[in-house]
Amino acid sequence: MQPLVSPASDTRFFGHPRGLAVLFAAEMWERFSYYGMRTLLIFYLTQHFLFADEKAYLIYGAYTALVYVMPVIGGILADRYLGARKAVTFGALLLVIGHFGMAFEGPAAVADGETVARHPVYLQIFYLSLAFIIAGVGFLKANISTLVGLLYEAGDTRRDGGFTIFYMGINIGAFFAALLCGWLGQTYGWAYGFGVAGIGMLFGMLIFLRGQPLLAGRADPPDAELLQERVFLGVDLERGIYLGGLAGVVILWQLIQHQELVGNLLFGFGGLMLLVVLVYSFTRCTPIERDRMLTAAALILFSILFWALFEQAGSSLNLFADRSIERNLFGWEVPASMFQSLNALFIFLLAPLFAWGWTRLAAHNREPSTPVKFALAILQVGLGFLVLVWGAGLAGEGKTAMLWLVLIYLLHTTGELCISPVGLSMVTKLSVRRVVGMMMGVWFLAVAAASYIAGQIAGFTGSAAPAETLDAAVATAQAVEVYTRVGWLAVAVAGILFLLAPILRRGMHGVR
Repeated sequence: MQPLVSPASDTRFFGHPRGLAVLFAAEMWERFSYYGMRTLLIFYLTQHFLFADEKAYLIYGAYTALVYVMPVIGGILADRYLGARKAVTFGALLLVIGHFGMAFEGPAAVADGETVARHPVYLQIFYLSLAFIIAGVGFLKANISTLVGLLYEAGDTRRDGGFTIFYMGINIGAFFAALLCGWLGQTYGWAYGFGVAGIGMLFGMLIFLRGQPLLAGRADPPDAELLQERVFLGVDLERGIYLGGLAGVVILWQLIQHQELVGNLLFGFGGLMLLVVLVYSFTRCTPIERDRMLTAAALILFSILFWALFEQAGSSLNLFADRSIERNLFGWEVPASMFQSLNALFIFLLAPLFAWGWTRLAAHNREPSTPVKFALAILQVGLGFLVLVWGAGLAGEGKTAMLWLVLIYLLHTTGELCISPVGLSMVTKLSVRRVVGMMMGVWFLAVAAASYIAGQIAGFTGSAAPAETLDAAVATAQAVEVYTRVGWLAVAVAGILFLLAPILRRGMHGVR
């Protein structure tokens, strides 16, 4: 056996450690499975289980919210006990179970007037599968990103490039997932789309297991002996964590069926965390630290509106594409779910241009401040909806041209590039070092709250009647009305943030 090459001196993967190739491939397939399932989820809810739009959006919003919350818990367990390698392996196993569970679709629901009969066993399998996926993402998502950073020594100039390569893997997976899983699911049957997503996750797990030696022990538990200590009824700590993870699946199984409770818990905990940040800022920080913390908190609050509107992509915009967009392309009707690939495609094409553009502007001392970038993001997400509304108006009583759907995804993606990487960087730069982990948790908690709010907003575009009885023209008119309101709301909020930007910039005290 050849001796392992230290990651610090390993340049065998495009100048980077070979361990990055393992993480790139594993995350690419994990994102393939996640986005493949997400692409079909709203259609599965409305067309297979025949949930009314409002209920389907609530389920979707609760699901995406919990997906953003759980990595905070998974990250803490990995940092203190499991180590990233064990956490990612356990998360991958949960994900494989969840994704293959989604492939057991069972008989379709049957509507009789306003009454819908759903097979109770397969409905519970569906909810349980979602719970496995949520828990799996919690253990895997944050920790596989941590593994990328662990491949590089402090001061290694390859680190940013390594994360860029890793980020490209995410978008490659998301792009092909929407195309392949969406096409299979809507053309040949849900089981095919969800099944391919499950196969993708299985590939990702096998690649990670096979490539673990290339991580050179950098992701091992911080205290291996602690994991072997007996903690309860002869069960050691490591197995106790795994059993706790399975118990968490049971809890999530129930939560996903009580969407209002998810919202109450999110906003209750979110309000508590905001109070903690305020108290900490005023009692434990210097004046400069306090101003920076408060500025970070303010920008995180503004980001909620962006993510709440951006997350319409997988819910209301998905159904709008299905019902209201003319999808005939050279005689072939494009499955509505395949439009979910546009975001990943635009990120793939535009992210390098944005990175180059910010660098060029900074060289001439003209780079926008972080608050201005946030305002630009909110402005673009609002303009995206207004552009779609305009296109729908041009169509009159007919279906809206595909061009306008492409344009909304383009504007939302350029907005995302102004806020997503910038926001993560902002949290690390403005937060007091001793609580940066907590503030990163607050950022993801805000995204989770926004995902739940997204479900509420999407609900206004839908109907309380079973999806099978919905009038497409009425649904289009209702969606256009809601999109008009949220579009102008976002433009107004962006204007307010532009006005506040100089004040917020002063609160950053020189941090860009």
